Amino acid sequence: MNKFLTICILTFCIGNDFVFAQDKKTEGLVPKDTVQSNDIDPLTPAKAAFYSAILPGLGQAYNKKYWKIPLVYAGIGTSLYFYIDNNRKYNQYRDAYKRRLEGYTDDKFSYLDNSRLIAGQKFYQRNRDLSALVTVGFYVLNIIDANVDAALIQFNVNENLSLKPEIYPNDVTFRPNVGLTFNYTF
Repeated sequence: MNKFLTICILTFCIGNDFVFAQDKKTEGLVPKDTVQSNDIDPLTPAKAAFYSAILPGLGQAYNKKYWKIPLVYAGIGTSLYFYIDNNRKYNQYRDAYKRRLEGYTDDKFSYLDNSRLIAGQKFYQRNRDLSALVTVGFYVLNIIDANVDAALIQFNVNENLSLKPEIYPNDVTFRPNVGLTFNYTF
């Protein structure tokens, strides 16, 4: 009995050392929140539009849609190129017509008469104005795209609410039936 009592006391002392050696954590059980809150910043679309207005493509970078930046610069750059080219040709035809009215015929358009010079001026002026309008259109489209994309990023898109097409076989004839499935999960 003496050995048994000694073993029990020894086990009790050693066991308590291991228990007291552990760190005490004061945290209790914290219930998990099943509803996750989405932090919605209502100024995000305005910021993206502002950044895109300051520098085209900056709003797309703010939205982390980096693949759109080359498209923005390609659209604006191409329309600017056509604006500059049409403006240069318009000025050439206008200067040639002015020189023709002064009596000089030694320009590179000497093979054209006055009516063709006027028609060339009108053609290139119309194309220049159209190119300027397309350039402004691409610039505004850049701003609108950044604004709309920033607004759509904040929407919750998950499988809780879905509308999916479904093809299933008919039980009797085994021909495929087409239908829509509307799912809403709580």
